[in-house]
Amino acid sequence: MRLMKNYYIPLYEVRREQVVVNSRFIATLAPVFNAEEARAFIARIKKEYSDASHNVPAYIIGGGNTVTEYFSDDGEPSGTSGRPALTVLRGSGLGDVAVVVTRYFGGTLLGTGGLVKAYTESTQLVVNAVGRGRRVPVHIALAAIPYNLLERVRLLVVRNQGEVIGEDFAADITMTLQFPTDTFEAFQNALREISAGKLQAEIIESTEKIVAA
Repeated sequence: MRLMKNYYIPLYEVRREQVVVNSRFIATLAPVFNAEEARAFIARIKKEYSDASHNVPAYIIGGGNTVTEYFSDDGEPSGTSGRPALTVLRGSGLGDVAVVVTRYFGGTLLGTGGLVKAYTESTQLVVNAVGRGRRVPVHIALAAIPYNLLERVRLLVVRNQGEVIGEDFAADITMTLQFPTDTFEAFQNALREISAGKLQAEIIESTEKIVAA
């Protein structure tokens, strides 16, 4: 399966609960960025709810343009729980996401259709509740700034959607800056302009940042 490059990522862990014909369903969703993190999350939830009837996991992990998917019915009838949960994740627009739907059996059989509906709705509850972020490519850069230009440079950083992540005060001020890659050149041009061509920021790392969508 292919995933859109700009898929959304859960910003935090979220939990929702519902009762269906006396059975208690607790859905927990979290961001995970590799299979190891996904397995650790699933293990943590299973330990937390070790006395539950079932802990049904599903996850989708992005990797470039491809994804890794996983689900398990954890003892429920085949196709009634893990696959519906994964189907909701697939349709959510989220990637790098894991969910565990915990069930405490309430004494009444739900039937195949009832189970599919309950696990689908439980997963939808957490998908709809979680905040969404997106990956933004960023440059981390260093710039040595004279004291008389410090405030002007700070303003330029903000104006170009950047962030000051460090300032080291010595003979000059060494500023550690972070910019979305598509605004960095505009900042460089503005920096050259206010310094008569003398100042330039040096990229030391190109990476990604997750920001609220």
